[in-house]
Amino acid sequence: MAKQMDNSLVSFSRPVSVMPQLLLSAVVLILLVIGLVYALSIAQWLIASVFAIAVVGLVAYTWFSVDQFRRLAAAHEQNRIDWVAALPEVQRQHLNVEVLELSKSLEVETEQVSDLQSAYLVAEDLALRQIQQEENVPLLRHVSVGDVPFDAVFVKDDIVVCCEVSFLVTPDLRQEKIDAMMRKVRRVKESIESAKAGLRVQMMLALITQLSKEDDERLRSVLNTRRFSTTPVDIDIRLLDFEALQRIYVTD
Repeated sequence: MAKQMDNSLVSFSRPVSVMPQLLLSAVVLILLVIGLVYALSIAQWLIASVFAIAVVGLVAYTWFSVDQFRRLAAAHEQNRIDWVAALPEVQRQHLNVEVLELSKSLEVETEQVSDLQSAYLVAEDLALRQIQQEENVPLLRHVSVGDVPFDAVFVKDDIVVCCEVSFLVTPDLRQEKIDAMMRKVRRVKESIESAKAGLRVQMMLALITQLSKEDDERLRSVLNTRRFSTTPVDIDIRLLDFEALQRIYVTD
């Protein structure tokens, strides 16, 4: 049986209205009051007592339910994360930067750049599918949290995970790219801390690779160095092989 999706923290959901429950309680209350009045009019004291107890119980239940709802709504508002879809221009700029870096590494011709763009989009899509499958949580793609754009964002337990995707065809990750990611996640952390949202922030770096076995081992050794020792938050690095992703989600 598939593991149930973790929805324990609905930080990305919209507030739910209590009005339907109040309307239903009001209708039931009116019917109970009518029954109480009728029982009193025909001097059925036992039945009237039952209706009276039911009216008091319903009023008390409605009062406590509304109070509980207000408390949950307040907690939801406190933990709610403001996010917006990343602008198309921002997404296009990010894609162009990644593809330009790839084209330099692969030394492709200008006319092949469009094919490289398509390949990158496919790779990113497959990587995010795999992450959602592994984490088993709702995942928002290409959104900005606190005006900071990320390839994906999701919440698990009390942790906001900001995910950046990169495609590597060489066994190295430029320090400039690492520094840029750390600046972005630091801004999110400061934003959430200033809002007193009661949430922690984590960075996930999804590296899609297309490397030989030797280069893959070399990349892992590079990533295990102290290049991430000064990160402002915990970091989770996922290495995802492009060919393996295609076998899982594309080919039979």
